Amino acid sequence: MLLLNKFFYPESIAVIGASRKPGKVGHEILRILKENKDKGVFRGELYAVNPDAREILGVPTYPSILELPSPPDLAVIAIPAKFVPQAVDELGKIGTKNAVVISGGFAEIGGEGIVLQDQLVRIARKHGIRIVGPNCIGILCPESGVDTMFLPYEKEIGGKTLKSLPRPKTGSISLITQSGAFGVACLDYMAGERLGLAKFVSYGNRADVNEAELIDYLASDPRTRVILVYAESIERGKEFIEAAKRAVLSKPIVVLKAARTKAGARAAVSHTAAMAGMDDIYDAAFRQAGIIRVNNVEELFDVAKALSMQPPAKGKRIAVLTDGGGAGVMTVDELERRGQIIADLSGETEERLEELKRRGVIPPIASVKNPIDLTGSADDEAYVRSLEVLLESPVVDGVIILALHHIPRLTGSLPEKLAEVARGVDKPIVFCDVGQGEYAVAFREKFEEHGFPAYPTPERAAIAMSALTAYGMIRRKFLEGGLITP
Repeated sequence: MLLLNKFFYPESIAVIGASRKPGKVGHEILRILKENKDKGVFRGELYAVNPDAREILGVPTYPSILELPSPPDLAVIAIPAKFVPQAVDELGKIGTKNAVVISGGFAEIGGEGIVLQDQLVRIARKHGIRIVGPNCIGILCPESGVDTMFLPYEKEIGGKTLKSLPRPKTGSISLITQSGAFGVACLDYMAGERLGLAKFVSYGNRADVNEAELIDYLASDPRTRVILVYAESIERGKEFIEAAKRAVLSKPIVVLKAARTKAGARAAVSHTAAMAGMDDIYDAAFRQAGIIRVNNVEELFDVAKALSMQPPAKGKRIAVLTDGGGAGVMTVDELERRGQIIADLSGETEERLEELKRRGVIPPIASVKNPIDLTGSADDEAYVRSLEVLLESPVVDGVIILALHHIPRLTGSLPEKLAEVARGVDKPIVFCDVGQGEYAVAFREKFEEHGFPAYPTPERAAIAMSALTAYGMIRRKFLEGGLITP
């Protein structure tokens, strides 16, 4: 799988079909790569190929692939489909081994496009070239500055220039997607949610490199902690399932599978030449492979955030700690709907919480049943000492904290104080503060700075915790079943 490494960490890139005209795909790809090089993010050599130019955007430009000064590690191809096979043949002759084919007009249009794609694959295999695409957005790796997307950072609206597609910061979540447009929307969402990206691949028609190979690569990638997949169909399903099984012991895989209905399956055929198949078959296969399946974009990234920040739970017994009784009720409702166990705190755990009441550490009117309601009289100390008890409890596998910031005695130092308590404890903690005001947003951000995934609704916090228990169960199943050797 290290053969795929040059897609993400090339020492040289050539843009085939670079254009002098702003707005053209080849121009925008070259411009974005050049900007990354000027910023020092991409540190390799950059070339362009255009028969009618010798320099574009300050980048050395050559009339043909065969005249490039050295074989690039990565070629980004943005020319009409009918010329792509010849371009790949020339790349093979000079020794390039990796190409991203942005161009559309292949199997997704049927007929001659299928024939053209078959020709492309034959030529690539003759030369040992790996292809991502065609009909794709390609690669984004914030760490290395590789960005083959032709989509501008900024656009104008209402007389203002605003960020149109802000790229996510470097992080530990990797996303592979069949749909380029949906993938781009996900990147925008990640940037807005301040989620860090390790690798992004839009693989389009997957004429060569497919999901299974990408999962194998990401499973061995030290920078990836969570693997996300958006798919409308999965070809070579057995390979995909086997790759997932190899990966899930060390890294969770979360899949958003579209085309669940007959209408969605029909739409997928025209979108990426995908045959979507029966959804219940996918469900069974995902369960067999230890894949966590989600239903929508919000769930995809809520789950990814939790899995990237917190350890998996050793069981499904969850404690809820809050200063708002109603929020606690909503949380346990969602937990039960998702098959979680509301931890029974009776016995030693409840006795320790009652002792905190007697000592005045938590309010005397607090309820120490699960969900634990510290009431609007709670302060930072009440949360800190209650969390200590819950993390030490043998009947609690994970804790959801709903610290609604509105009450007067909670301070902005609470996240730091709770982080100190949680340090070194192998139980997941998920945080929630309801609201979209300035303080609520800042409060959640502060928790995330200290490693706690934070959400604006109780339901989303419960979904995140359910994913942490699901991944814990998957790991136990694979270890105990001997399906994978750690």
